Amino acid sequence: DVHHGDGTQGVFWNDPRVLTVSLHESGLSLFPGTGFPHEIGGPDAAGMAVNVALPARTGDGGWLRAFHAVVPALVEAFRPEVIVSQHGCDSHARDPLADLRTSIDAQREVALTVSHLAGRFCSDRWIATGGGGYDVIHVVPRVWTHLVGIAAGHPIQLGTPIPESWREYVRERHPERLLPGEDLPGSMGEEADTWWRSWDVGFNPNDAVDRAIMATRKEVFPLHGLDPWFD
Repeated sequence: DVHHGDGTQGVFWNDPRVLTVSLHESGLSLFPGTGFPHEIGGPDAAGMAVNVALPARTGDGGWLRAFHAVVPALVEAFRPEVIVSQHGCDSHARDPLADLRTSIDAQREVALTVSHLAGRFCSDRWIATGGGGYDVIHVVPRVWTHLVGIAAGHPIQLGTPIPESWREYVRERHPERLLPGEDLPGSMGEEADTWWRSWDVGFNPNDAVDRAIMATRKEVFPLHGLDPWFD
């Protein structure tokens, strides 16, 4: 989700049994103005709240780099019994309320990775939910359809055509959702470039996304027995 998961973090703030991880646009530029790296949990649960506060306008490469630089290592260290993930799609570039710039393709990749983590560490015990998302024509239906397919064990390929019956329904019932001359998407993907740079190649202190990632890793990785530079 593009917004910090402040409610979930608050519920489990001092509970060492639950690890919460939020990957979101920085509270410096977006509601609710929380979710900074130093928010790591209560006195009995230090390191159990993890916040990756990304700068506005972060795109697929930075978003995926941040996810892969933080989440898999912490999941492996924590060894959860179940993963509960919330898949808000308001981090998409078309979303009208915020300013991250991810694609449907990148959001699908993260959902697949969460599924694989659940298979590896939780015997496939995974609860996936939706979340925010305010482009309800171009983005939300595709992202959550991908999520359902992945959760059901049948991922939908990005090139899969969108049913023409659905496209006709939207044109007839909701023409106000389309800009003049704009048509509906024809496939389940966007042909986005989802290449991302692995953390293994090193930290770039001149890159704002890398600084955000490192701030989080420095705060919480040592509390899980991990090296913020190399793990």
